[in-house]
Amino acid sequence: MALTKEQKEQVIGKFKKHDKDSGSPEVQIALLTERINTLSGHFKSHKADHHSRRGLLKMVGQRKRLLSYLKKKNLEGYRALIKELGIRG
Repeated sequence: MALTKEQKEQVIGKFKKHDKDSGSPEVQIALLTERINTLSGHFKSHKADHHSRRGLLKMVGQRKRLLSYLKKKNLEGYRALIKELGIRG
């Protein structure tokens, strides 16, 4: 269910702002989106996995807070990110 190291590096490489960037809101949102998408697929075959569902809801809430922060600080970056990730803002 967790992202592999290669998947994580690929996402970070795509959304980083500079060479050592791994914690900017854009990278964090992209990583959370990737994990959310992975878990959503998990629930198609494991409908009764309520413990993982709670973790999913926590990730969705965290992503929502980060998106709100990014929207307040950098509106153009926010718009580009949601368009790139294909999420509703």
